[in-house]
Amino acid sequence: MALNIPGLVSLSVFFTFTLATGIWASWKSKKDQQNRNPTEMALVGGRNINVCIGLFTATATWVGGAYINGTAEIVYLPSKGLLWVQAPLGFALSLVIGGFFFVNPMRSKNYVTVMDPLQETYGNVMGSLLFIPPLLGEMFWFAAILASLGATMRVILDIGGSLAIILSASTVILYTLLGGLYSVAYTDVIQLVFITFSLWVCIPFAMVNSATESIYYTATHEYYQDPWIGKIEKQYLGRWLDDFFYLVLGSIPWQTYFQRVLSAASPGQARFISYLSGLGCFLMAIPSVLIGAVAASTDWNKTSYGLPSPYERGESAMVLPFVLHYLCPAYVSIAGLGAIAAAAMSSADSALLSASSMFAHNIYRKILRKQATEGEVLWAMRISMLVFGAGAAGLAFYSSSVYDLWFLSGELVYALLFPQLCCALFIPSTNTYGSAAGFLVGLLLRLLAGEPALKIPPVIHYPGCTLMNGTYTQLFPYKTFTMLLTLGTIIAVSYLAVVLFQRNLLPRRWDVCNVLGETHTLVPLRWVDKWTGTQTAALQENRD
Repeated sequence: MALNIPGLVSLSVFFTFTLATGIWASWKSKKDQQNRNPTEMALVGGRNINVCIGLFTATATWVGGAYINGTAEIVYLPSKGLLWVQAPLGFALSLVIGGFFFVNPMRSKNYVTVMDPLQETYGNVMGSLLFIPPLLGEMFWFAAILASLGATMRVILDIGGSLAIILSASTVILYTLLGGLYSVAYTDVIQLVFITFSLWVCIPFAMVNSATESIYYTATHEYYQDPWIGKIEKQYLGRWLDDFFYLVLGSIPWQTYFQRVLSAASPGQARFISYLSGLGCFLMAIPSVLIGAVAASTDWNKTSYGLPSPYERGESAMVLPFVLHYLCPAYVSIAGLGAIAAAAMSSADSALLSASSMFAHNIYRKILRKQATEGEVLWAMRISMLVFGAGAAGLAFYSSSVYDLWFLSGELVYALLFPQLCCALFIPSTNTYGSAAGFLVGLLLRLLAGEPALKIPPVIHYPGCTLMNGTYTQLFPYKTFTMLLTLGTIIAVSYLAVVLFQRNLLPRRWDVCNVLGETHTLVPLRWVDKWTGTQTAALQENRD
């Protein structure tokens, strides 16, 4: 296949336009920065993002390249199908629950990042440990997005996936570095509009292609493969529920989400943005579902792709670009490529800004250099953007499955961070001892459960653990079980620690985390013996 020159030119125009929008937003943020904290402008837009922009950026954050590619892939897979596409409903419910329960507690104390309540409740040392799961999550998320974009460009433009990854990462890093949240939010508007328009333009051409059977018929009838509607067999119900709760609850404790709601002008606007973006996220999955259904209804032997099918070749992760390239006219497939590029960049910039924001605000300012000026914090944020962006781009070269990487990116956040955030916001009596114990228990249980995507065999075989094609698969809802056990450990150990110290079952001088709210210091005490007149010195414990 020859290099697609028109497609390359169109994509270059789109990248240039996106970069120009980001630079303009950066200029606008500097203009609005008068009498405002520059760090707060970069991290949460000065808490002045209007509802319309906030809605677009909150929706675009979740509707990324992994989202639209992964949704089409799951619908297409004969072993999965539509009933296994949980992300649209899961993300929608996540945004609704987040708006209902989490927005007010976060806004009432003017937090800047999701790590703020954790550091406030459990201290900086524990906060630095809890920073690791979301950092890894954001980097895996960024890598998954870049990988999906690279695979798409390789199919449609016939250029190296590595070149696409480097160009995309460089563009995202540049405009995010220049304008912070303002640049991310305004480019998200352009990108979300482009995603919606481009994918819907491609769908009619793909559905009427002569190689494609009616998706209404193939939804319930076996034709080229099993019906794309899919089914949930009884033995897989636990795994289905586990994945669903993971998406619903595990999508809440992300800085990408809170960065949007914390940037709104008021708590009411923040809740409204959260609710409505949930609906937008759900609706944006429809084009990908239709494209996945078309792929499942296509006789690939009638296309230039030929046989065997993408599933038989192990290329199911790229069915969306395959449909655009082999079932649509060239000029239409270019529009679809633009949609995927827009989706990739809309989530990549959010992940990059999220990771660098937490590092600059929660690690550099609060731990490494507590006397840092606003300028120092901004430079720490920019340097960390370069480091995290380069790391994620490097990881993208080694990703083999978009959907596996997408799921893997949030498992530690679900198992470790969600229980910690719930306790910090809603159970203020929990303390650092409980937090540390919960972290260790959750991390240990998750690692011992194994990870097929990384070829890590399970040490703990939960009920229903079966050997499939040489790989052990956990059918028990172990992710949710781990999360609940982490939550229970935090509460139980916190209560136990307080009881032990209050009842003097453990010496209070061992309370290194000061959970009783007392500071124990030794102060000099002097007195004069009334018989001899001798002055005596001693040390007395003083509690303030």
